Amino acid sequence: MTETRDAAAPAAPATEGPAGWASPSATDRLRMLRQSRTVAVVGASDNPSRASYFVATYLLASSPYEVWFVNPRRSTILGRPVYPSLADLPGRPDIVDVFRRHDDLPGVLEEAIAAQARVFWLQLGLSRDDVARRGTEAGLEVVMNRCLKIEHARFHGGLHLAGFNTGVISSRRGAAT
Repeated sequence: MTETRDAAAPAAPATEGPAGWASPSATDRLRMLRQSRTVAVVGASDNPSRASYFVATYLLASSPYEVWFVNPRRSTILGRPVYPSLADLPGRPDIVDVFRRHDDLPGVLEEAIAAQARVFWLQLGLSRDDVARRGTEAGLEVVMNRCLKIEHARFHGGLHLAGFNTGVISSRRGAAT
């Protein structure tokens, strides 16, 4: 059963994090998703066993967003052009969805700030207090350790779709067969 919540309902208190940052409530995340039109997937992969590939296929098939892929080592993914950096995108991304190593996050954040993104979204397993603080100080909304696909599906009744919690997707190289 999918739980839905009226966007006008009072928001649950945000989870406290590092000074200057609080984890956005479910109502805030829903608002971010509803107000967004473009998503840049940084660290997009053409490998079907990677989480970024699975999220990309979901976003292309089940969301209203224009999706841009960012990866300096690829030219196309899923038949779409891939851009070497956020600066090379054809427009301003509303959401920058990040699939990169922990140590790469400050640099990706600086690119997102320069690209005038509204939301800096770190996928499951990614969180970094200094990045959250810096992003908030720069005026971005920051989401950490949450999957954009899961959140979109959660709010739009799609958690039943094949691929959720199947154990097929892994961020570890060579983990899936």
